[in-house]
Amino acid sequence: MILSDQLILKEIEAGTIVIEPFNRDCLGTNSYDVHLGKHLACYKDRELDAKKHNTIEHFEIPKEGFVLQPNTLYLGVTLEYTETHKHVPFLEGKSSTGRLGIDIHATAGKGDVGFCNTWTLEISATQPVRIYAGMPIGQLIYFVVEGDIETMYNTKGNAKYNNKTTKPVESMMWKNQF
Repeated sequence: MILSDQLILKEIEAGTIVIEPFNRDCLGTNSYDVHLGKHLACYKDRELDAKKHNTIEHFEIPKEGFVLQPNTLYLGVTLEYTETHKHVPFLEGKSSTGRLGIDIHATAGKGDVGFCNTWTLEISATQPVRIYAGMPIGQLIYFVVEGDIETMYNTKGNAKYNNKTTKPVESMMWKNQF
């Protein structure tokens, strides 16, 4: 089951969903619109290695915007910090974003119960497109979880993306044993 607007508000009031900053105008029928933060990043190397720590270079989106180029992976971040203590959050692109040829995540659209952070976006574009800090970029949808949670994400000792940040975070695949 997906939470409706009224249930999202009820969970915010109960403290099981946190969205900062929260703007009532961003609440949809069954989702909450999130916005692009001012920080982007790109990998320093063109060829990436899953077993190595691939480093990134951060930069800010200028006031006049930034043009995304095809065939480049940009890491972005949501303006909003979120916490989800009882539901599974999913981040999807807005249709208006998709109609500009922008994808906001390659595979990482699902969060875990207990995820408390901004969302790193895996942004790509099908053609050059100018983006702006603060523009609507995606929407959060909350799903009900059936059953008890044994370990919340924010209490897992091996959680790779637990450090609170306002900047995009590179892949931590290299921390896995394989």
